[in-house]
Amino acid sequence: MFRIRRIYDNTLAIDREAIEQVQQILRSQFSAISESEITSLAQKLSNPLKYRFRTILFIADDMKLRVKGFALLNHAPDLGFCFLDFISVDPKAAASGVGGALYERVRDEARTLGDNGIFMECLPDDPKICQEEATVKQSRARLRFYERYGALPIIHTAYETPLKPEYDCPPYLVFDDLGSGQPLARATAREVVRAILIRKYGKACPAGYIEMVVASFADDPVQRRGPRYIKKEPIKVHPVKSLEKLIGLIVNEKHDIHHIRERGYVEAPVRIASILKGIEPTGLFERLPARHFSERHIKKVHDPKFVDYLNQVCTSLEPGKSVYPYVFPIRNAARPPKDLPVRAGYYCIDTFTPLNRNAYRAAKGAVDCALTAAQLLEKGYRLSYALVRPPGHHAESRVFGGFCYFNSAGIAANYLSREGRVAVLDIDYHHGNGTQDIFYQRNDVLTLSIHGHPSFAYPYFSGFSEEVGEGAGRGFNRNYPLPEALDGIGYRPVLARALKRIRAFKPHFLVVALGLDPAKNDPTGTWSLSGADFEENGRMLGNLRLPTLVVQEGGYRTRSLGTNARHFFLGLWTGMHGNNRR
Repeated sequence: MFRIRRIYDNTLAIDREAIEQVQQILRSQFSAISESEITSLAQKLSNPLKYRFRTILFIADDMKLRVKGFALLNHAPDLGFCFLDFISVDPKAAASGVGGALYERVRDEARTLGDNGIFMECLPDDPKICQEEATVKQSRARLRFYERYGALPIIHTAYETPLKPEYDCPPYLVFDDLGSGQPLARATAREVVRAILIRKYGKACPAGYIEMVVASFADDPVQRRGPRYIKKEPIKVHPVKSLEKLIGLIVNEKHDIHHIRERGYVEAPVRIASILKGIEPTGLFERLPARHFSERHIKKVHDPKFVDYLNQVCTSLEPGKSVYPYVFPIRNAARPPKDLPVRAGYYCIDTFTPLNRNAYRAAKGAVDCALTAAQLLEKGYRLSYALVRPPGHHAESRVFGGFCYFNSAGIAANYLSREGRVAVLDIDYHHGNGTQDIFYQRNDVLTLSIHGHPSFAYPYFSGFSEEVGEGAGRGFNRNYPLPEALDGIGYRPVLARALKRIRAFKPHFLVVALGLDPAKNDPTGTWSLSGADFEENGRMLGNLRLPTLVVQEGGYRTRSLGTNARHFFLGLWTGMHGNNRR
């Protein structure tokens, strides 16, 4: 078993380890490559402009993170072509389809980038120009492999001219038209060949060599050799969906144990079913089970006394009974009452968020989902979604409220902050007061919230624009309170401002607290965003091209939840994986 995934940079430990394994394969299987070129791989991934190629690395690894093969693709965005620099498979894995899966992924990437084909070099299969019998044998196997996809050597040119007369086995230039059947124009080929020789070989080419080779491309269109090994039509290729193109979906499976039927409680289990019905038919999601995590992750974000209280009071309540806070410690907050139900007001900010026997368990399950989804980003996914209830963004470090008990997005952001900077963007209709409170004095987690102005929207006492953080965190909290009537056209310029701040922060991860309550006719909001608006918002977020965890928050109009969620994730995926990718 193996999986295909893209390595974007060396930020994550899992990717650093993979890059090191690829470098070892290069050393062992490609003796002609210099050590400096091998060691520069990580820098090429993170700083492509320096090398005039955008380096794209795909690996095939197993569940123990052992690299079974890799493909190193160079993209020239200025000329719109791809050059396959290396593709290599562990000999032990050669019969398992690793090579084919990698090459299919490379072809899919070239199509996504809008390129018309892939160029690559292959040592000759002709003993007249290659004296090494073993090399000829290996080249025949490689060219047979490429012929399956319609990739063939270009002929009638001087590309095979060695850099020095004494050199043996000069490479063919092979071209794969990606099955388009479109001829390769001479002018295009000349531009591509000049770029390959200058950018790949540079000063190693003797004077006049590059222009001689370029001028030798005289046929228009360029001609390719006929098939020698595969006599039938090229195979039909099905695009390979590698790991980074899947959205890891973690659902709080037992969320429905927390179901309140009284007082018009809108945070109901049907919300999850409505969203799943909307998103699963897209085929973008890979549903995975939640892991269970220690309570210590919660206590790193929430006051341990608050966490223990929530556990104790919920456990002590009779099944079916709910306690609503009704006495609040304005006069003497330092002395909470002994009776646990009465003490609820000591840890709550409103009178409509109940405690019952299952509140703690459901909230803990939501945290497990968010942490599992956060781990997926560490394992190579670029997008993950924790579909949870109850929500969490109103839960502060030591209080609950707004249907929220534990701040799942905040706990996940704190977990990811071990790997690097994190930006948390809250796009729920209501201010993310809990997330603001948790990170208000920290500068490694940037918190931003776009919401209805607290003069009319819950939680009323926070979310003002002048709340910018304290101490080390000053300047790392941003609030964007907006007017009571708002549509998508009015919303997007504000979102653009928030994204500009995120780009300036240069985070390693993005956590999105997704509220679908900005939608038209949501019972808890006043805005009128449509499905198309959610899609465009998602696309703008995806254009950040950051590993992104989405944690579900509000959204209570069940008739439109699925539609709006589907549009949001379609936009997010398109923004992340559109043509102008990093």
